[in-house]
Amino acid sequence: MTTGTSTRNGATRQDITAPLHHQVYVVLRQQITDGQFEPGKAMPSEHRLEELFNVSRITIRRALDRLAAEGLIVRRHGKGTFAQPMITPPPIRTNIRGMLENLLAMGLRTKVDLIEFEYVAAPKEVAERLEIAPGSIVQRVVRVRSHEGVPFSFLTTYVPEAIGRTYESGDLLEQPLLALFEKAGVTVAHADQTITAKLADTLVAPLLKVEFGAALLGIRRLVRDDKNRPVELLDALYRPDIYEYQMKMTRAGRKKEFIWSEAAGSHR
Repeated sequence: MTTGTSTRNGATRQDITAPLHHQVYVVLRQQITDGQFEPGKAMPSEHRLEELFNVSRITIRRALDRLAAEGLIVRRHGKGTFAQPMITPPPIRTNIRGMLENLLAMGLRTKVDLIEFEYVAAPKEVAERLEIAPGSIVQRVVRVRSHEGVPFSFLTTYVPEAIGRTYESGDLLEQPLLALFEKAGVTVAHADQTITAKLADTLVAPLLKVEFGAALLGIRRLVRDDKNRPVELLDALYRPDIYEYQMKMTRAGRKKEFIWSEAAGSHR
């Protein structure tokens, strides 16, 4: 089965469904990293995995061979296959409330690599979101942010030219973008954002060190200043194994209703 998707330059390509052994590998890898297999207890046998996934033995073996090569399982003759989760840094956690403060703090404790830095004519959608005339010049920056040596986000930002000209590309390697805004006299007040699921394409996958087609957390954020003017449009892709959102919820509404609302003071 194939599905058409749109690439960054607007062209259409065909995404081919991943091979069965890769699909099995991805599911088992997720189960291992999530700790679903008890320490010291053998994983399901190859025969049982055949039944669970409804695939052939060779498909199961190819998936297990890959997990073994990555050190995520160990095979013990006569005893079975055992999960061996890798020790990774705890995920970076943030939440919706206090978002701008969280973003600034994150920029101070993570490392950034600058992939692209240029001034371009704003695409139609970008111009509309930034509330500027179509074709207006904007600063376009692509960055990869890492935590403890592991890349976790792929960030593409668009900033109006007048603001972008107040700092250089090298400044983005040393300071968070919001801090540079403050130095330029821009008072960031609030932001609107949407969260969705995305897949890693052939550009993003190697930069985030994930498989092509891996699931990512997609975030689009429009940041405004204290005069309600758009100052930044961000398209971000995050590795969900390293970065996650948190939100505390409380029951709201009348007694017989079941309506969830964000709890006061839920940010940390």
